Amino acid sequence: MAQSTEHITSTANLHKEISHLRHELKTTAESHPASSERIRVGDYLLERLVQLGVTTLFGVPGDFNLGFLDLVEDHPKIHWAGNCNELNASYAADGFARVKEGSVGAVVTTFGVGELSAINGIAGSFSEHVPVVHIVGTPNTLQLKTKPMLHHTLGDGRFDAYQKAAEQFTISQAHLTRKENADVEIDRVLTDCIISGRPVYLTLPTDVAYERISAARLSTPLNKESPENDPDIEASVVESIYKLVKEADGDVAVLVDACAIRHRIKKELREFLDQSQFPVYAAPMGKTAIDEDHARYGGVYVGSISHPEILEKVEGAKFIISIGSMLSDFNTGNFTYHIPKGKTIELHSDHSRVLHALYPGIGFKKLLPNLTAKLAEFREVAQKTPVPSFTYAVPDEPNDIISQAYLWPRVGQFFKPKDVILAETGTSSFGIIDVPLPKEATLITQVLWGSIGYSVGATLGAACAARDLNLGRTILFVGDGSLQLTVQELSTMVTNKLTPIIFVLNNSGYTIERYIRGMHRQYNNVASWDYTQILKTFTGGNDVTVSYKVKTKAELNALLNDETFKKAEKMQLVEIIMPAEDAPASLSRQTELGGKTNHYGDPETV
Repeated sequence: MAQSTEHITSTANLHKEISHLRHELKTTAESHPASSERIRVGDYLLERLVQLGVTTLFGVPGDFNLGFLDLVEDHPKIHWAGNCNELNASYAADGFARVKEGSVGAVVTTFGVGELSAINGIAGSFSEHVPVVHIVGTPNTLQLKTKPMLHHTLGDGRFDAYQKAAEQFTISQAHLTRKENADVEIDRVLTDCIISGRPVYLTLPTDVAYERISAARLSTPLNKESPENDPDIEASVVESIYKLVKEADGDVAVLVDACAIRHRIKKELREFLDQSQFPVYAAPMGKTAIDEDHARYGGVYVGSISHPEILEKVEGAKFIISIGSMLSDFNTGNFTYHIPKGKTIELHSDHSRVLHALYPGIGFKKLLPNLTAKLAEFREVAQKTPVPSFTYAVPDEPNDIISQAYLWPRVGQFFKPKDVILAETGTSSFGIIDVPLPKEATLITQVLWGSIGYSVGATLGAACAARDLNLGRTILFVGDGSLQLTVQELSTMVTNKLTPIIFVLNNSGYTIERYIRGMHRQYNNVASWDYTQILKTFTGGNDVTVSYKVKTKAELNALLNDETFKKAEKMQLVEIIMPAEDAPASLSRQTELGGKTNHYGDPETV
């Protein structure tokens, strides 16, 4: 397996270099007058970001990026959001990129203290394949060479320590220490970001930001297309898959996952499913890769904790076509997928695997259209395979307590097409799994990285992107514990005139941790806040927000049915009082499985 991984990485790097060379050849081939416009390096970077669809920059000002931020503020097409801290800014950039597919998120920090504060968010973007550009303002080039004992340094002359840290969490880096190659380096890292779907790191010294360079390259758009597949190898892969599907008499289930979303193949995926009519299921991280009202969609497969009917249909199929899989613990029911490689066809952004045969460099973006044409003949036989009805009925509970079992199907009735829905790590991300989402809805969760508090910052970025795209409402579900980590960013949403609906699940602490260990331990408690007063503090008394507290099913229903509330014309926060020891069934099953593998060796009895 190690050799296979190295082969995939090597091939991906080769394709990356080919993409750079093609861009350089195209740029060189397009003749430009010698007296072309001169532009500041910082402005060149901003123009490239605008070309990629960036409208909002996130970050925090610091003395080494202030000159660049002057350019940002003066730019007619870019808005400076202005975050409360760098960690939240990196979360916001991540949320922006997830909603605005085909674009990137961008975050600006200052040297050392700022960039290290953001690095957790950048690592999450790397982990979950999200294209984010991290721009760091650094000391001037002379100081970078002479290494004086500047503030924000470690005091030992290691000015490259932060760069070395960033290399662990970014796919590509550029240090703009010379104006002569600044445009080429900017183009290189931005291309890497959009094609690889992962973060990049770019340092911008104070003096270089204002150096003037030719703007000629800006007339040649960056290449956002995935690399071409080798046509002969691709044809062989398509033929191999066709033969296997034919031998299986069309008894195939499609399983979609996160990278189908991250690497922008939702259109190709929809066409493939429409033409083939194979049953399709999603992993938790792949939820909304295909519209959940699709006639052939059967629900979410999470290994052994799946609903029995889904488990039977997926694991009982003769072959699985897995598209964009990310086989993490929470995404697979703690590694309880029972699908052997001997019956699995894996399609990824940079390689394919047909049973045990690996094909580096054969990516699904270019492969899927050809595979669609080849497998369309199985349409009629595939239609004969029934799929489970993906529904989630509101239970008839004999009390007025807002339980997890009641909340999630009930809010499912509240959602509308094109809503952008964020679910925080923990009860929210597990609770949303079984909720059928409407057409063209977007779901954002951080299942793999799982940094609590992520969803609050991400909501800021997601709402900015949703506004750009004229999408529906932005709706956040976050636990009281998670909110307390990143609550400041609610004020940034107010400042930016955003109107998300924020449901705060107040269950008196960290429920997911309680289920893992320490149900009654003090370390899983959080401070008691009056959540309905928070927005008043952040608005300075202006009448631009509304807050509610609901304690009963009747109160929740009344609010969800209220027409003014549903319109989301103001920022609204809803505190929902819930039992401390209640959890979605999927979370309970997941933590039970996880407890067996993460056993401390002593029984928890307290």
